[in-house]
Amino acid sequence: MLRRPKPTDSEADLLREQQELLAARGQSSVAVVKRPDKRRGDAAAAEPHEQGIQRDVVTIEDLPDELPTLTPAPPKKSRFKQERVRFEDEDPDERLDRHDTHISAVLSRIIERDTSAVPVSLPCITGTAFPKVLHRSVMDTLRGRKSIFARQIAAQRAKKEDVHFSWLTKTMKIHEENQSKLKTMSQSEILEEQRKLLAQLDPRLVEFVRSRKPQRTPGSESASGPVQREDFLNEPLPNKEELPIKPQKEWLHMDKVESEKLEWTRDLPAPRKQSTKKAMQARFDFAGTLIPPTKDLPTHLGLHHHGEEPELAGYSLQELFLLSRSQLNQQRNLAVSTLANVLAKARAGEYISSLKGSVLSSLLDAGLLFLLRFSLDDSVKGVMSAAVHALRALLVSSDDEECLDNAFPWLLGMATFPLLPTAQEDEDDEGLDETIKETAREKEEKKTDHDVASQDVVKGFLKMQGLPRLRYILEVVRPSPRVVLDILEVLIRIARHSTAAATQILACPRLMNTVISEFLPCSWAPATSQALSSLYGLPVALAMKLLRVLASAGRHACARILNSLGGKELLSRFVVVEPSEMLLETGEALRCSTEALRLFAVAASYGQACNLYTDLYPVLVKRLQAGNLLCASSEAVPFLELDRIKALMVLLTRVTQTAGSHEELQRGLVRLDYTSTMWSSSMICNPGLSAAGGEVVPSLPGLGCSRLKTSSTMAGPNTPLSLPTALLYLLNTITSIHKGLTKKFSHLILSDSVLSYLQSCIGAMPSVSHMSAWILHHEHHLLYLLLRLAHKLVTATSVPVDPEVAKHAALFHQVSLALVSWLLPGSEYLAHELMSVMTFSHCLLPEGVDGETEVAALAELQLKDRTSPAVGALLRDALQHLPSIRGCYLTHLAHLESSVLSSRDRYLGRTPFVSSHLLPELTGPSLPTDWPFLPLISLYERMGLSAGGEQQVESLPAGSVQSVTHCLQWLLVLESWREQALTVVPPVAKLARLACVFLCSSDLFLERPVQELTWALFRGLTRPAQLEALDLGSPPPGLASFHDLYSALLAQYEAVSFGDPLFGCFMLLPLQRRYSVTMRLAVFGEHVGMLRSLGVSLQQLPIPLEKFTSPMEDSLPLLRLYFRALVTGALKRNWCPVLYAVAVAHLNAFIFSQDEVAEEKEAARRSLLRKTYYLTDEVPSGTRLYLKETFHYLHLLLSPLYISLDVLTFSDMSGFFVSPGVKEPPASFSAAPTEFRAGLQHL
Repeated sequence: MLRRPKPTDSEADLLREQQELLAARGQSSVAVVKRPDKRRGDAAAAEPHEQGIQRDVVTIEDLPDELPTLTPAPPKKSRFKQERVRFEDEDPDERLDRHDTHISAVLSRIIERDTSAVPVSLPCITGTAFPKVLHRSVMDTLRGRKSIFARQIAAQRAKKEDVHFSWLTKTMKIHEENQSKLKTMSQSEILEEQRKLLAQLDPRLVEFVRSRKPQRTPGSESASGPVQREDFLNEPLPNKEELPIKPQKEWLHMDKVESEKLEWTRDLPAPRKQSTKKAMQARFDFAGTLIPPTKDLPTHLGLHHHGEEPELAGYSLQELFLLSRSQLNQQRNLAVSTLANVLAKARAGEYISSLKGSVLSSLLDAGLLFLLRFSLDDSVKGVMSAAVHALRALLVSSDDEECLDNAFPWLLGMATFPLLPTAQEDEDDEGLDETIKETAREKEEKKTDHDVASQDVVKGFLKMQGLPRLRYILEVVRPSPRVVLDILEVLIRIARHSTAAATQILACPRLMNTVISEFLPCSWAPATSQALSSLYGLPVALAMKLLRVLASAGRHACARILNSLGGKELLSRFVVVEPSEMLLETGEALRCSTEALRLFAVAASYGQACNLYTDLYPVLVKRLQAGNLLCASSEAVPFLELDRIKALMVLLTRVTQTAGSHEELQRGLVRLDYTSTMWSSSMICNPGLSAAGGEVVPSLPGLGCSRLKTSSTMAGPNTPLSLPTALLYLLNTITSIHKGLTKKFSHLILSDSVLSYLQSCIGAMPSVSHMSAWILHHEHHLLYLLLRLAHKLVTATSVPVDPEVAKHAALFHQVSLALVSWLLPGSEYLAHELMSVMTFSHCLLPEGVDGETEVAALAELQLKDRTSPAVGALLRDALQHLPSIRGCYLTHLAHLESSVLSSRDRYLGRTPFVSSHLLPELTGPSLPTDWPFLPLISLYERMGLSAGGEQQVESLPAGSVQSVTHCLQWLLVLESWREQALTVVPPVAKLARLACVFLCSSDLFLERPVQELTWALFRGLTRPAQLEALDLGSPPPGLASFHDLYSALLAQYEAVSFGDPLFGCFMLLPLQRRYSVTMRLAVFGEHVGMLRSLGVSLQQLPIPLEKFTSPMEDSLPLLRLYFRALVTGALKRNWCPVLYAVAVAHLNAFIFSQDEVAEEKEAARRSLLRKTYYLTDEVPSGTRLYLKETFHYLHLLLSPLYISLDVLTFSDMSGFFVSPGVKEPPASFSAAPTEFRAGLQHL
């Protein structure tokens, strides 16, 4: 029996087998069927041999009649069609005319040429009537089996080579003749011929050749000789030994070696060190490690399979994206797995010091989320698993989850901020009416997937229907344990995003049913091996944690888990059974029990599942006793066991809060162990601790705990924050029940660590972000409890006040003021308590008792003006009205009532009223930093913006004047004694808020208490230190620019000022020389009429005049406006003394300056000089007298020298003016105003 051919058989083997088949006369595997010719009819088909036409048809068994289609079949494209360019708006008729091949189109393109000089050759006379026919036998002279077309192409190539060789031969012959002729010539003859040649050539061509000569390399000069040219002609063919692949004899069509096509098979060159500093493309290995561009790695690692820069190892992000869409499963799997490793290392911050820019941001901008979502739909299980792993690396941070688990047993530890990106205001809605603006839901529906994903990654994944796909993977695919754990972690991260995201998880069909039935069974078989091949049918701690996080999103979600999803049965099963009896690995069993207790605690915090506590009471008490004995023993307690005990205590605390016996349960469980190590780890005192440890993108916020765990112990299991908070909470509870015990805890407040911590809090400016807010939330609780205990020691009525503690009353008050501005959303109750008890407490303001008001009165004595009383009297009056001031501020914070009530229920443990443990969205502190200005700003927003500031005091809402007065009184107290509390408010913001006094009403600033307090605050703002810090170039918070506010003040001043000095000082403050010239141009240009009523004297102005006159004004438009105001009489000394002196000083300084200036300014000087000299009698007498007498005196000085003013330079004029020994000025100069004479004498 003959064997079948093999792929390794050569042609000789195939021929030998064919001979054997023919010799054996065996039956062929194909049959020859004679097919009739349908064109000749049946008769012709019956006698094929007679007709001489035979057609053989070969048929093969099991061969389909139709050819199978290629999958996928690439479309056939014409090369000529690709080169043809067509436009959509092109006219078909024009296109048809352009491509028309009709004979008329051909004839129209015929060009007649002159053929008179073309020689005409007659055809050769032959004996045949037709040309000789070319037979195939003529081409058979060449050996080999080649077609006629191939032979003709070979003949054309041979002809071209002959022509090229003949051209090279002629060139070499000419070169040899030139060389022989040069040898016979002398050096002088050669130079002479060279000179003649250069004279005949174009000079530019000669210059070009000479410029190219230095660029030649030494080797190129020697290559021009005949020897090198002969070597080039005689270059040998490449040796087979030098080829990267040795051709074999059996290979078909390899008789001609094409070395250039074999270059890709050579070994890669070694990576070279780049000499330039230009950034290079980052390349990664399969583990996500960044590969240096100079590192030489072997090719067998598979890191060189890319087209760009093949000598460099590793794959770039673009190449990984390309491989992820490959048709080969292995390439897709490898690419997505590599991206997952890159994401994990980028989140850990391993590329920050090596790469420029953010890898995470680059990947998200390139569409990573869409790529992962497409990969989740892949039918290949490996690619799907890699996509899940990459999604977990993108969304989940293990360090963040560990820190949140450690913070769960803290005071209010189960309350967390939602991980929502910072909300961005839509610029399209600015300036629109509230009724026209679109709702958030309407905007969300109009956004595309890309827009949503670019702003919020989690929301974008939900919009792409990611949850149903994860459910399908868990329910149908049933992947490996690693993929299951990754999916559960992704679901936990989505649940922490917001309440809406947690609701979508619960609402996803069959998702939670699959999780509970497959990974939280009530009965299961013990695991047979340590390495589990499947998690289905076994309890998983992450599934229980997912239920706990979902329950924290809201009380309705928790009730749904307990009742609809069988959560109560799960709690009974996992709380009752000891971890050692769960038939699971020890660590996993402890984690399942801990998460079950935490879920029970969350349910109890809503007042739910408390009836289950009655059934499980014996078990829980037994666990509590065992935990107490375990903690009291000298042996170290494992962390997992300790977490289980803490979760049990949190559960009992929440249950007893619901029952109303919280204090009885905690008695004896809290040990008075206090440490001072937390002060060095404080997030308030050390804002740098909240810096991101890895890469952070705005659309995917995180807690950044990877760096916090290494730089501080605040987030670890041994944190110094939880125990002091619990201790202070206990002490405040004890002192509220038994006030006689308050003084016994004074040593705690007076400890050096506590005082140094409070001192470091003054002036601190903690940054608020997701990375710091979760720890700041707990530290604010600690600081609040510490201040409450200190306040009780200072204000105790039943016992004598501790004098040592009372010495630090000012310190406690300063910290309380800072804490009010720091409190985050969810802590509104603490802010309300601080403002009700401590902020406006008279006993925490010892300055009012120690005679500080009298000291302030003495300090103001020398500056006292008849129109403004001393600050001491104002401060005394403010201290007497502190209760009314407190009521004013609490009234203006009434809009936060619902937030205060919700925060109070959570803080006091009123479990039936707690709606959710997800805190409000993190948008910054609960109160604005400028909350002391709140009553004033509120009145401006109600009356100033709507009514344009035209309402009189009688038309304002009831109590408005009193509210503004209380606001100004409190601001004066803070500026005088608590200046540090207002350092967070920039001086320009203080000035802008204080200007609302003039914009709220047309005559509010004329009320005596309002004007007195505003004068005192304005003088505080114009102190030298404050004045230097006042920067009007930066826009105040809430305003586009200060110039807009100043324009509104100018219009208000012209309308209702009545020449008020206080309002006038506010108008003069921005006109200082160091501020923008636009405000001075606005006064002297658009609002020049206000100069008539701006009668602030130099004695009333609290700002030095040098701030307005120095340095010299350099704005020509403003100088011309100064001159016009003086000449036209719009600016007079008795109307506006300050700006009159400023204008005269700047004009004199400009005219008589000796500095060299541009021609434009020189012409302006000359123009002003001529205009002043030729002033008419229509000019006001005072201005005309002073200006004309100046130039008359100059004329008297210059007349003996016969120098005309028209040709005199200003440098010479100023030199004569200041020359010693000149005559005294006329008597009219002595009568000039002091400001004018001072300006001239200064010049």
